[in-house]
Amino acid sequence: MTEVRALVWTGGPRFEQRCFPLPELTPGELLVRVRTAAICGSDRHTVEGRRDAPCPGVLGHEGVGEVVAVGPTTPGLSAPRDLDGALVLPGDRVVWSVVSACRDCDRCIAGHGAKCRRLRKAGHEGLDSTWPLSGSYASHVVLPAGHPVVHVPAEVADGPAAIAACAGATVMASLAAAPAPLRGLRVLVSGVGMLGLLAIAAARAEGAAEIHAIDPSAARRALAREAGASGVSAPSADVSGLRGTADLALEFSGASGGVAAAIEALDVGGTAVLAGSVFPGSGVLLDPEQLVRGRRTVTGVHNYEPPHLSRAIALLATTAGRSLPWQELLGSPIALEAVPEAFTTPSAHLRTLVEP
Repeated sequence: MTEVRALVWTGGPRFEQRCFPLPELTPGELLVRVRTAAICGSDRHTVEGRRDAPCPGVLGHEGVGEVVAVGPTTPGLSAPRDLDGALVLPGDRVVWSVVSACRDCDRCIAGHGAKCRRLRKAGHEGLDSTWPLSGSYASHVVLPAGHPVVHVPAEVADGPAAIAACAGATVMASLAAAPAPLRGLRVLVSGVGMLGLLAIAAARAEGAAEIHAIDPSAARRALAREAGASGVSAPSADVSGLRGTADLALEFSGASGGVAAAIEALDVGGTAVLAGSVFPGSGVLLDPEQLVRGRRTVTGVHNYEPPHLSRAIALLATTAGRSLPWQELLGSPIALEAVPEAFTTPSAHLRTLVEP
């Protein structure tokens, strides 16, 4: 092996296959062979022009792979370890964080590494950057020294493991914003895409008393029931029927109606976590008195911190995580050469898998 084969995004729907010399690793870096990647919705937004990203660059930030090589050791630099403290060695199967934070700025020190002032993100860096081989639409990725990685247990298949790197970890970050453990709580999930289904599985695994899901798609409502939702409904212009039914509302759709429903559903002391509103949209009416008198909280989550990736992999190893209909959700993987067409063709699945 002397080169890395990558699919380079060159703007709009255009991609080019290119080969790059195998990089010489610096101390602490990891070279990982990509076993499986996934086409996330945010990558589709990038290609559609709805989201800014450096161009040209290698996209792809959901992936699982095998460590091929570890950078040389130097005095004062410890051997690479995963988030649980285990050594990372060639042959290990791992997932890696989207976020690469400096760990030194004021935001990192305050626990907001996902908003690091010198943030770099896997699959979001240009070819002319300091991290050109960051994207998983390639045969290999290079991970910087200290980049968060998690070992993948044997019971978690490649497809679900790849999903953990973005959707799964984002869900766990959303759940971490809840003020109390989920056991015994009433949970509302707005938007039953990949994040919504994982949230239902997580709430089920953590012992939520009730899980209600809302989505305009009948097919996705059926998936919600299969994942463990105790009730499902379509969104409605009149959200008063949901009032006071949730201790925790998780909003993943980004639609103004979904946001309004999540906030309206809160009982006294309830928390609404908004994670789907990643584009400017129409506003939502908010009654401050209802928040004040009801001691209700509304918060936002974007990206995630390293421990959330560990929790996402742990979720996938549970009965609730393994019992999701993964074949129906992910389908069969495609080759790297088929990725450009996948970006211009509607998918029958929530994620399209890629095997570089």
